[in-house]
Amino acid sequence: MNKTILITGASSGIGKATAKYFQEKGWNIVATMRTPDKEKELTELENVLVTRLDVLDKESIKDAVRKGIERFVKIDVLLNNAGYGAYGILEAASDENITRQFNTNVIGLLFVTREVLPHFRQNKDGIIINISSIGGKITIPLGTLYHGTKFAVEGLSEALHYEMETIGVKVKIVEPGVVATDFTSRSLDMFMNPKLKEYMPIIQKMMELRQAGAGYKSEPKIIAEVIYEAATDGSDKMRYPAGDDAVKIIGNRDKWDDEMYFTEWKKQFD
Repeated sequence: MNKTILITGASSGIGKATAKYFQEKGWNIVATMRTPDKEKELTELENVLVTRLDVLDKESIKDAVRKGIERFVKIDVLLNNAGYGAYGILEAASDENITRQFNTNVIGLLFVTREVLPHFRQNKDGIIINISSIGGKITIPLGTLYHGTKFAVEGLSEALHYEMETIGVKVKIVEPGVVATDFTSRSLDMFMNPKLKEYMPIIQKMMELRQAGAGYKSEPKIIAEVIYEAATDGSDKMRYPAGDDAVKIIGNRDKWDDEMYFTEWKKQFD
């Protein structure tokens, strides 16, 4: 029997690339997204179920998991990929900025995971793969909200693995670097307040760095390949940096103390 993966946020970027890659490898795919009626490509593929799932709509989560099990009998891997990024000065952040960021990246992930756990527990088998980021290991200016959520994903995943061991389930974390997707246009929210003039120097410098470009970007398929490794290598390895930049940046952060890290980052402002 072919194995099955349920993917959140499969309409674009890493999620869509992963759905296509696993399908090519012979897997069954439960490709979930908020607006499945707009999806044209994945619906044409064999052994792919495209269905609605909003990580903050618990009924849609229940429905997607139920449909996946009805169609493919067993879900072997859950990929928590759906995400959103909010960047800006904390003092300028609205209640909506804060709650949407944590609801999507943390609360929604927990809702989806909790819904799949009875199925995994019954089977005494399963793998949970949570998409974190280099932003779950390092930080940049204006990223208080986004980095807060990705650090949370790292922590909750690590803690969750203890209880999952008791029911035969593994927890993995994939940490992509910069990826060539439309995340900036689809899932990035910038918030500012021009009245807060004291913050303008750091805001202006970050805008200059952003306009200059980040250089190397991994194609989504590169990240999909790392996700496939995490799903199939049979190891107890937990963290998987994804992309050459992620390997380098996370490696440096693991070696540097805080003072060294902040010194290296502030060189960007010279």
